[in-house]
Amino acid sequence: MTEKEEIREVRSAHRLDEAVLGDYLKAHINGFSGKLSVKQFGYGQSNPTYFLTDDATGRNYVLRKKPPGKLLPSAHAVDREYRIIEALGKTNVPVPEVYLLCQDESIVGTPFYIMAHVEGRIFRNPTAPEAADAKERAAIIEAMIDTLARIHLVDWEALGLADFGKPGNYMARQTSRWSKQYLASQTDDIASMDQLMTWLAEKVPDDDTTAIVHGDFRLENMIVHPADSRVIAVLDWELSTLGHPLADLAYSCMLYHIPADANQKFGFLGIDLEKLGIPSEDAFVALYCRKTGRESIPNWTFYIAFSLFRIAAIVQGVYKRGLDGIASASDAKTYGEMVKGVADIAWALVQKGD
Repeated sequence: MTEKEEIREVRSAHRLDEAVLGDYLKAHINGFSGKLSVKQFGYGQSNPTYFLTDDATGRNYVLRKKPPGKLLPSAHAVDREYRIIEALGKTNVPVPEVYLLCQDESIVGTPFYIMAHVEGRIFRNPTAPEAADAKERAAIIEAMIDTLARIHLVDWEALGLADFGKPGNYMARQTSRWSKQYLASQTDDIASMDQLMTWLAEKVPDDDTTAIVHGDFRLENMIVHPADSRVIAVLDWELSTLGHPLADLAYSCMLYHIPADANQKFGFLGIDLEKLGIPSEDAFVALYCRKTGRESIPNWTFYIAFSLFRIAAIVQGVYKRGLDGIASASDAKTYGEMVKGVADIAWALVQKGD
């Protein structure tokens, strides 16, 4: 589908003062008329995302802002999103053009940034059922892997991003961070989450490789060209930082461990991947290694288990915001069962690996 197919009326909890916003954009974006129409994208579990149209010129923009309400520490960092997208615009990583970052909460109630609207295809289902055939689907997945490799090969120091994160000790810090985030939004006792927090803290690999990591790298967060298989924009950089590239890779490979018919949205287990043109997990990892110059990946079970644990912690936050009535997505309250399901899969994988 295209982004425009997901545009809805702005939800009541996320309404903006369009007149104030229009005046602000007229003063800060060259050529903006000040008269605008505002809609909201139906997707988005984290930062509310809006589709803006300059009524005078017909030009479209995208606004990303922090959600309303009390937020967890360091969450919803739209300023970091803006910074990394602006920096990567100077590289071969496909990102939208960004126009401005506004920290003045009087404009729309929270900080926000404005970027260009990129026309293309978005595949919400990782099996990309909208692809023409298996050949195109395979090409799209290869383009996805190539894009991930480009991100990890960026010279982040040359871009002035040495302070964008803390080089080294990333996996230990991430294990601690997401354990704290999970506990801060916990609503139920889940034994597998408790076991994972303990195991991961004890099994952190001794590897301090550092790269720019996206933090939520999956097919859904990319815009694919309308007519061919190229990735033309990577979206949703909220969780990006300097970190271990294998965290991104493992996150992309979580679906190989989630059943296709489970409540955890979409998975690959039980699907005839070869028929669809989707590479196996081994082939996916091997292609990434070729594109990044890696010979092998030790401790793969740790990275997969960590990625499953982290997504469970993230979903727990979405679920808690849904209960509180401030989540960006209308179906956020349904996410409770997913937390336990993903955690159970991760813990079973650890036990099998050990």
